[in-house]
Amino acid sequence: MSIPFPDPVSAKDPAARLLAEAAAGDNAPALSVSQLSAAIKRTVEDGFARVRVRGELSGAKRAASGHFYAGLKDDNALIDMVMWKGQAARLAFRPEDGIEVIATGKLTTYPGRSKYQLVVESLEVAGEGALMLLFEKLKARLGAEGLFDRERKQPLPYLPRTIGVVTSPTGAVIRDILHRLADRCPTRVIVWPVLVQGEGAAAQVANAVRGFDALAPGGPVPRPDLVIVARGGGSIEDLWAFNEEVVVRAIADCRIPTISAVGHETDVTLADHAADVRAPTPTAAAEMAVPVRAELVAQLASWRGRMIGAANRTQALGGERLAALARYLPRREALYAPQRQRLDDAGDKLDRCQRHRLAVTSERLASRSAALRPALLARAWDRDRARLQGLARLLASLDPRALLSRGYAMVRDASGTIVTHAAAARAAAHLRLQFADGEVPVAVSDRDASPSGASAAPASRAPRRTAPPPGRGQGELF
Repeated sequence: MSIPFPDPVSAKDPAARLLAEAAAGDNAPALSVSQLSAAIKRTVEDGFARVRVRGELSGAKRAASGHFYAGLKDDNALIDMVMWKGQAARLAFRPEDGIEVIATGKLTTYPGRSKYQLVVESLEVAGEGALMLLFEKLKARLGAEGLFDRERKQPLPYLPRTIGVVTSPTGAVIRDILHRLADRCPTRVIVWPVLVQGEGAAAQVANAVRGFDALAPGGPVPRPDLVIVARGGGSIEDLWAFNEEVVVRAIADCRIPTISAVGHETDVTLADHAADVRAPTPTAAAEMAVPVRAELVAQLASWRGRMIGAANRTQALGGERLAALARYLPRREALYAPQRQRLDDAGDKLDRCQRHRLAVTSERLASRSAALRPALLARAWDRDRARLQGLARLLASLDPRALLSRGYAMVRDASGTIVTHAAAARAAAHLRLQFADGEVPVAVSDRDASPSGASAAPASRAPRRTAPPPGRGQGELF
């Protein structure tokens, strides 16, 4: 196939005119390397502004910047290609060496290396056979890591309280699942809406599975007990998002039991291998998720009847055994008769013992009372009474209250302490004189006190005694 190049002579582009002038002869001005490279770049880009190239990927790599570089080759030639970060992030599959693809883009040159390359805008696998080859290669690689091992599979919960569904919110799949769940056993369903086909579908499905797995138990959003990843039927290209490695790893790492229900019964994806259980259809996934409520009610009623029957049979059998054993037991009167006789014998013995003890005690009392002599008892009594009377007289003579009745007084200070010295009486501001019939408060006057440092009155100047009134004299203390 011949590809027409633009005529540089008739082109209005400055670079084309430079090329035309350079081809005119030796007298034409010399071009710089940059001018020539720019002219070639413009010519190539104008002539191949949009092309579709089919070839096999070679040297595929993704740079740290996110750009994708590879070579497209066939049996006789190779063309370098580059896919910028934005387009590479939206690829529906993981490009690898050996995959036959169809690249759509434009041809350009890279002046820094004097080479041309294809800037790819979209990349798709060439044909179903190539997709199946890619499918088998990815399956073998992930299977070698153990992602599909049976030991990783988790059992499904018998009666999940909450079910998380990863699917499109607008398709017929979610309606079929909800309708089937409502018919069998109504339960709570949380739908995580995602794209199930096209660019970005794989990333959304993987994020949804990881999002359900990241929910904390008891949080504002209930953590599902079971996750269903579902999609309707379609071609292998339509279902390819569920063959992507990011989806397979998300399902394999999910700690919540998962059911994969992608496509029809004949459709098989890598998500089916990674999930704990594969369902042939989304409706079948709903049937696997929950039991039939009516069957549960019937089963419970059957178990209840069996439990009641077993309890009744046990009770009846126990009653029969008890009645059989009761026939061998002795009568109540026969059991009580020996005990009653023993009680009567014990009562008689107790009566005899009490009468005997009373008689012995009476004899002892009589013998001891006869041994007592009245004369000795009388003398002892007189001696003790005289001694007691002497002690009473002594006690009366020593009683301070008896002295107060004879005209004496007891001096106390304000705190109630007895004052026995004149110095203490002068130091006290107030005194209380206690007589036989009561107390009299007394204030101490400074006039009555002797001057500090003065000598005591001579002994020869004794105070004059006055005769007490007749009949009121104060007697001796003792």
